[in-house]
Amino acid sequence: MKYLWTFTIIRKKLLYSFSQYIDITTYILVALFAVALIIQLVYYYGIFIRIGAYKRAPQLKKFPISVIICARNEAENLKKNLPAVLTQKHENYEVIVVNDCSTDHTDDVLGELLKKFRHLRTTNISPDKKFTHGKKLAVTVGIKAAKYEWLVLTDADCHPVSENWLERLQENFTDRTDIVLGYGGYLPLKGLLNKYIRYDTLLIAMQYFSFALMGIPYMGVGRNLAYRKSLFFNKKGFASHYGLLSGDDDLFVNENATRDNTAVEFHPESHTRSIPKIKWSEWFKQKKRHITTSRFYKPRHIFLLGLEPWSRLLFYISFCYLIVLKIWVPYIIIAFIIRLISVQIISKIAMRRFSELNLLMWIPVFDLFALMINFNIFISGIFRSKKSRWK
Repeated sequence: MKYLWTFTIIRKKLLYSFSQYIDITTYILVALFAVALIIQLVYYYGIFIRIGAYKRAPQLKKFPISVIICARNEAENLKKNLPAVLTQKHENYEVIVVNDCSTDHTDDVLGELLKKFRHLRTTNISPDKKFTHGKKLAVTVGIKAAKYEWLVLTDADCHPVSENWLERLQENFTDRTDIVLGYGGYLPLKGLLNKYIRYDTLLIAMQYFSFALMGIPYMGVGRNLAYRKSLFFNKKGFASHYGLLSGDDDLFVNENATRDNTAVEFHPESHTRSIPKIKWSEWFKQKKRHITTSRFYKPRHIFLLGLEPWSRLLFYISFCYLIVLKIWVPYIIIAFIIRLISVQIISKIAMRRFSELNLLMWIPVFDLFALMINFNIFISGIFRSKKSRWK
């Protein structure tokens, strides 16, 4: 009888302790869910919404411009896209194409275009078996060849959507401005991959444009980027990260952009469009290089960029646990819907600003899918080959 009484007491204590543990776990889960929700809403309503509210007064002073395009085996892309760059309405500009060790008929394409356009200039980098190099050398060669102070960089597989592309960018050139961030989107094609690439590009643009508008510029894209030639040489160009495959655009901006010297431009006429990858494996390789480069951003930029996806992941995980455990289900679902609607509203505003169509219905799916795919790319990128590639 004595042992039975002792066992009963122990059993009651264990049940009490377990019930307390359940209560504590519940409170922790609810607290984590609430914190994640608040962080997400702060990002969307405190940061990303700035894209929709932004207005600027363009300055009217005209500046001569040097457009830099680096190409390796891009004959067909140059034939297709270069005329749109060469027929801009801007009064005074040159286009410099750096033919970097091409083995296709790039020379022939450029030769034909040189006959038609006097403001087209070309320079060549010859192959050297003893020396391999990436795109940064080609960019540096193009910048050295430039006659003008203001540089606009784009790629051979890009084309401006308007003949006013350079006009719109140069409306941001002032005595205080050193860097102008433009939007480089991708052509809309059929298929899930294309939609995801355009969603991923949209989300990245929402981030770097919004933070720039907050006075925290941290990156730009080489498909549509402008900066001063003097800035490039005064800051020693790509010297600090020359050995990395990527970074000719985002790392350069990350090192040199400040609250006071950086402007943004996302008028619809200022956009460029690029040819997207058509195979998942090819896009994975491209994305892997970009994601792993972000490790070299300034610490506060890494924190701010990481906080959003980590809070998003925490939001989804805690939501699933709370639903499965049937804890405050009506309130949890309401909170989930509030975030979903918020993401849709702000994303729709960004889609209009960046002229991205037919993505809204896919955003709830990609919002979760992106977490898994980016994590997988980041992990695999850590173990990637360090073999030098041009692009």
